Amino acid sequence: MNQSYIHPDAKIGNNVVIEPFSYIAANVEIGDGCQIGPHTTILDNVKIGKNCRIYPGAIIGGEPQDYKFGGEVTYVEIGDNTIIREYVTINRGTLKSGRGTTRVGNGCMIMSYAHIAHDCNIADNVVLVSYVGIAGVSDVDEYAIIGGHSAAHQFTRIGAHSMLSGGSMIGKDVPPYVVAGRRPLSFGGVNVIGLRRRGFSNEKIDEIRDIYKVIYNNGLNTSDACEKLESSFADSPEKRAIIEFIKTSRRGIIRGSVDSLDE
Repeated sequence: MNQSYIHPDAKIGNNVVIEPFSYIAANVEIGDGCQIGPHTTILDNVKIGKNCRIYPGAIIGGEPQDYKFGGEVTYVEIGDNTIIREYVTINRGTLKSGRGTTRVGNGCMIMSYAHIAHDCNIADNVVLVSYVGIAGVSDVDEYAIIGGHSAAHQFTRIGAHSMLSGGSMIGKDVPPYVVAGRRPLSFGGVNVIGLRRRGFSNEKIDEIRDIYKVIYNNGLNTSDACEKLESSFADSPEKRAIIEFIKTSRRGIIRGSVDSLDE
């Protein structure tokens, strides 16, 4: 006897495995080929894509931990082929202070005990290592990797293809294509290994490196650095992505590298 509770109105796809003692609420959709581990809780208004694997103890769709939440109908959406490990928590969105939906993309790995708060947008192929906490209304762009025990302040953004060291305190936005570490969190160079794994050419990596030299090594403020990039560099998707990221940053970008840790 399975002893799971599956609400009769839940929509369960083909070839879905739901292991014992799990709880599936009414307004839930689970795509084909998913595996739901034992003691998993999937609450109302959650949509899960195909071929996801959810490990024991995960809680998806809990109410937002936000005083402004008033019981409104909000959602969690998870893409295809995403792995959610043990005891991960993913909260629903809010309407008064957020976007109404918390999203996790395709091909992500959310490792054990990570927390994704209300209204976050986790893009495709993101890795959150164990014990990462992402506060509300934050964005993690595609292929970003955040090391274990890191914490992101609300409204922060972590750029695409970036890699953050374990224990990072993320209070400022992290631009795309970089590695970041130290305390306070600082630019540590271009994520060369990650970019090569994603198929970026050496020429393209050199271009990105030269762009960040202007931003971090020329003594310019971000506005002047963006103006210099606009006038001095040929147009490219990477240049546009970096400039747009900086111009739209709500919290400002991380500082340049420092020589020693601030204890």
